[in-house]
Amino acid sequence: MEKADIEELRSQVSCAAVLETAGFAVDLKESTRKAVKYRRCDDIIIVIHDGKGWFDPQSDAKGDVYSLVRHLDGCDFLEAFVQVASLVGFEPNEPEWKRQSRAAEADLSIPGRWEARRKPWRGSATWRYLRDERRIPEQVIRTAIAQNVLKEGPYGSMWAAHTNATGFVTGWEERGAQWRGFANGGGKLLFRLGSQRASRICVTEAAIDAMSLAAIEKSRRDTLYTSTGGGWSPAAEAALQALGEQPDARLVAATDANPQGEVFVARLRELAGEIACDFERLKPAAEDWNAMLQNAASA
Repeated sequence: MEKADIEELRSQVSCAAVLETAGFAVDLKESTRKAVKYRRCDDIIIVIHDGKGWFDPQSDAKGDVYSLVRHLDGCDFLEAFVQVASLVGFEPNEPEWKRQSRAAEADLSIPGRWEARRKPWRGSATWRYLRDERRIPEQVIRTAIAQNVLKEGPYGSMWAAHTNATGFVTGWEERGAQWRGFANGGGKLLFRLGSQRASRICVTEAAIDAMSLAAIEKSRRDTLYTSTGGGWSPAAEAALQALGEQPDARLVAATDANPQGEVFVARLRELAGEIACDFERLKPAAEDWNAMLQNAASA
């Protein structure tokens, strides 16, 4: 087990995710923005440091996400590591004040910031990054631009919009040669490429992969290529549920060929079962669809 792997998981999984999946709930009356109190019967845990730390007010126990799992389950570090890894991508419900704050910020700034950015043009830095480094075909780039889900980001990066069913922009994935992130103050929903009325819904973990799969499949007309941006929020789940409830819909788990991808597969399979929707697992021949696209281009 590499130290880098331990640190990466620590940065990706919050203590709130561990507590929510363990049956804890936020005590809003006893919480503040800097210290969120979670209760499960008589058990109390206070989450601090923006979800990265915790302490038990009824004992001396405290620490990070790994020590929290060990505190709750009485397991060793390896078991804690495996459990934390299974939570990558899980986004816990946020306290009411955080939801209100983020929604207000999104309403005021996100659409305006999106519209202020230029669309990529042939030969622009974003265009070259997608075509030359990521091997996304120009036709797919043009389609994304035409559907207003792709913008020029700073320093040659790209912005890929997350939208609701009406096309309202809630945030965007940011990706470049040296950078990956999500819009500050934005909300993850779904990146959508293709027809909103498509019966086949392919779900990937990144907009780059959604565009790559569209390229591999030559943009099937019956398919909407989507990305959750690496997260699994209640809003994204609700959006996928709405898509899956359309007549003759099929949810296709087109996530990465790795343990995190399989976690998403399980969640999508469960969602499909709940709404009586057809389900399919579509697995890339490389770790992800962009790697597969690049391998094919280099062959």
